[in-house]
Amino acid sequence: MKIHFWGVRGSLPTPITPEQVQAKIVAAIERITPSDLESEDTRTKFIASLPPWLFGTVGGNTPCVELVNKAGHQFILDCGSGLREFSVNGKKAEDNHYSVFMSHFHWDHIQGIPFWSAIFDPKVKIDLYSTFPDAERILAEQSRCPYFPQNGCWEYIRDRFTFHLIKELEPFYVDGVKVMCKKVKHPGNSYSFSFEEDGKKVIYSTDVELTAKDYDLRNKSNYFFQNADIMILDSQYTGEEALTKSDWGHSIFCYAVDFANAWKAKSLYFFHHEPTYSDKKIYSVLRAAKWYEDYSAKYDVEIHIAIEGQEIEL
Repeated sequence: MKIHFWGVRGSLPTPITPEQVQAKIVAAIERITPSDLESEDTRTKFIASLPPWLFGTVGGNTPCVELVNKAGHQFILDCGSGLREFSVNGKKAEDNHYSVFMSHFHWDHIQGIPFWSAIFDPKVKIDLYSTFPDAERILAEQSRCPYFPQNGCWEYIRDRFTFHLIKELEPFYVDGVKVMCKKVKHPGNSYSFSFEEDGKKVIYSTDVELTAKDYDLRNKSNYFFQNADIMILDSQYTGEEALTKSDWGHSIFCYAVDFANAWKAKSLYFFHHEPTYSDKKIYSVLRAAKWYEDYSAKYDVEIHIAIEGQEIEL
């Protein structure tokens, strides 16, 4: 399986500001020495030495992750503003067929749909899977006047979609990939998904506020999370931030580390980044998470942050 992050922010799109760009430039200039400018080789080495928060950006689009199976079928996990990036820069399905999996229907997870060029192509077929019986009504209400132009309204794009109502913890197969979902704590409910192919397992668990019961190894329903090769997990807050946002439906990064280790994930990707956090702060969260993990010798999960444009081969 191959994973591509098209949108990794939570709550609302967060483009990098002019002030943040200027701050990056100033910080880079402050690091330059005369020897760094002597030749093309030294300049290249200098650029390569810049910290990742300075050379690049985590990205500002809301959740959208593409998963491609060994047969090349494209799975779209949530449809935030990152879906527009996929529409512009992603690979179009050769068979004009996509499978979409919705964790829930909060605005930041559906706002990319009206800007996905595929929905205007009469040859395209989209299978949409969710646990919400009202999925079609929800999308129809989004894609109607006066919220969108007439030619983008639901009546003009409805024929692209086939809706599939799925049930929690009941496995099903899509193009040879075993899929399951599990409800997690989030206002209005949200569902995590697992995808398994050829002995490899990916967990996509956005918009979850982890609680003590999620770590309960005696609860068989929690086995859903175990032994993931890659766990993409909501890690929106620092502890300080979370103190004022209890029951908002998002997790503290250190809880995410504990959770990934409790269920023996091999790699953890922090996801659904707080929209008010700069690139520098998000990378500082990653650094703190690695310090936190190092504090306990029993922890050995690899910790990363999800970055827009990043691709993982599994």
